[in-house]
Amino acid sequence: MPKPPSTQPTIQPTIHPSIPPTTHPPYDLLYLSPHLDDVALSCGGQIFQHTQAGRRVLIVTVTAGEPEVDPPGHISDYARSLHERWALLADAVAGRRAEDGLACALLGADFLHLDVADCIYRLHSQTGQPFYVSDGDLFGPVHPAEAGLVARLAARFGALPAAGEVVIPLGVGNHVDHQITRLAAEQVWGTGELVYYEDYPYAQQPGAVDRIISKQSGKWRSQAIPVTPAGMEAKLQSILAFRSQISTFWADEADLRRQVGGYAERQWKMENGKWRMANFGVHDAPSSTHPIT
Repeated sequence: MPKPPSTQPTIQPTIHPSIPPTTHPPYDLLYLSPHLDDVALSCGGQIFQHTQAGRRVLIVTVTAGEPEVDPPGHISDYARSLHERWALLADAVAGRRAEDGLACALLGADFLHLDVADCIYRLHSQTGQPFYVSDGDLFGPVHPAEAGLVARLAARFGALPAAGEVVIPLGVGNHVDHQITRLAAEQVWGTGELVYYEDYPYAQQPGAVDRIISKQSGKWRSQAIPVTPAGMEAKLQSILAFRSQISTFWADEADLRRQVGGYAERQWKMENGKWRMANFGVHDAPSSTHPIT
């Protein structure tokens, strides 16, 4: 059972109201979400089915913290343009955290928001300038000055509640926050113990998954997760809870339903690893193997 080594006190999650109060026994599954919508987008169907089957699921959002700005509200023009698109001008982070609480409730999962700021808000400690000020920056390399953030995140992950299986982003799309989340998780749990989910919606772009897998060492295998109609509807409702984000990826709700409904959730693992949790008919039965040379 993967359990983060730590001498720190365990961070306590927010318990979903449908779950009786407990002393926080180990979770069956822990999902790492770089942003407040990534796990709902990528894994919402399987999470709903896990919780409906009685499994305890914790969703940990990494970049749910307040902007690194002084004075408050003094964000970059790029970040401000995103706030305008999201129609969250007053307190965008609080608004997005509220959306996530609703989405997690719809999936039946507990949630935990870490206090790391989204990359669009992070500043260079010496210059005070933002690291990422364009779409190109978001999907490029991690800024060299953020090398220490991976180690700090790994320490935070080490204080998370124990879980039977830890599921993290594969990094499809190359978003810097997805890169940092994966690197920190691998420091704590190791690649052989982790399960990787395809980052949606980037994973639906032709060749996007292959480009990531082709860079990995060793052999990897994948499995598609069958999602029932009820699971798909719960996933769609959880994504719709993020009202601020709909215009970023879709023309309208009908477009969202068409695109999300047409994409299969998929997980990846190192060839010698095993899926510990039964995934609804495909337990440890990968649908494809991708050798890397």
